[in-house]
Amino acid sequence: MRSAKDFFRPLAVGAPTPLTQVPARPSRVIHFFDPSNPKMAAKVPGLVGTVDVLLGNLEDAVKADRKEAARAGLVEIARATDFGQSTQLWTRINALDSPWALDDLTTLVTEIGDTLDVVMVPKVQGAEDIHYVDRLLAQLEAKAGLTRPILVHAILETARGMVNVEEICGASPRMQGLSLGPADLAADRRMKTTRVGGGHPGYLVRTDPVDGDVQGERATAQQDLWHYTIARMVDACAMHGIYPYYGPFGDIQDVVACEDQFRNAFLLGCVGTWSLHPVQIEIAKRVFSPSAQDVAHARRVVAAMGDGTGAVMLDGRMEDDASLKQCLVIVELAERLSQTDPALAELYAATTVPEEG
Repeated sequence: MRSAKDFFRPLAVGAPTPLTQVPARPSRVIHFFDPSNPKMAAKVPGLVGTVDVLLGNLEDAVKADRKEAARAGLVEIARATDFGQSTQLWTRINALDSPWALDDLTTLVTEIGDTLDVVMVPKVQGAEDIHYVDRLLAQLEAKAGLTRPILVHAILETARGMVNVEEICGASPRMQGLSLGPADLAADRRMKTTRVGGGHPGYLVRTDPVDGDVQGERATAQQDLWHYTIARMVDACAMHGIYPYYGPFGDIQDVVACEDQFRNAFLLGCVGTWSLHPVQIEIAKRVFSPSAQDVAHARRVVAAMGDGTGAVMLDGRMEDDASLKQCLVIVELAERLSQTDPALAELYAATTVPEEG
C-alpha cells in the first residue's frame, strides 16, 4: 500500500526545513460555503479566481439532517466547476467521532479526489487523529487511482489539541497547516467569552494610579485573548514547515475589528485566515498581502546585502543578516502572489530594484 510519503520528494541532505514538501500556493483567504445551500452553491463559480481557497463546509454550520445533502452538493459543485490555477478547493469534514466523517472521506476522495486539494479536520486532539486520516486517505487514493496526495489541515479547538500542537504538526507529510478554532477552544478551556475570535473589553491592562490616587481616572487598553495561542501555533508550524492560519471572526458587521484581528495574526506569522462572509474576503486579501512599501524596502535590502553577510545602512537603519531573512520572506510572498493576482503583480512590479549598470 502506498503511503503519503511516496508522494513527496525527499529533501536534500542538510535542508533546513521540510517546507518545500508542502505546495506553497497562496492561501490568504479560505472562503467557507455551505454546499447544501442552493444560493451559496450558485455563487461558487463566480468566486473562482477572486479567492485563494473555496472550502465546502460539511461540519458545524450544516444541520444534522442536511449532512448528506451537503456532501452530495459538494460533489456536484466540484464536478461542475473549473477552479483554474488561482483557486483551490478544500473541504471541512465532520469530526472524526461523528457518524458522518467516514462517509465524507470515502465519498469525496473516490468521487472528486482529483479536484480536492486539502481536507480540513476539526477538533484534532493529537497525532493519532492525523495518523488515522493519513492512512485512510492513502487507501482511498490508491483505490481511486489518484496521482497526487490530498493534504491535511487541522483545526486547533481543544485544550488537548493545543497541548499536542507540535506532534500534530509533525504527524504526517500530508500536513498542510493549522487553523485556530476560537469558539470551540474557548468553550473547552471554559473561557468566559461568547465571542467568535477577536478581543474582549474585560480582558485589559490599566495604567498605574497617578500620585497614589487609585480612584482617579486611569487609561485602559483592551488585550488580545488569542495572542499566546496564535504564537504557539505559529512556532509549531514553523518548526515543521507547514502553514498557520487565523480562523473565523464572527462579528460580520465589525469590519474594523475584523481587520485588526487579521493584521495581528499576519504580523505574528499567519499566512491567511477564514472568510465567513463576502465582506471579509477583501479584508483578508488586503491584510495578508504585503504592502507595496514593505515589498519595496525588502527588495532594496536584498539588493544591498549581496551575499547576506555583514551589515549595511539604508535610510539611517542598520540592516544585517537577520534583516535579510525577514526581507526574503516578504519578497518570496510577493512573488508568489504576483503569479496569481494580476493587481498585485502590477503593484509589486513598481517596487523592483533596477539592476546596476
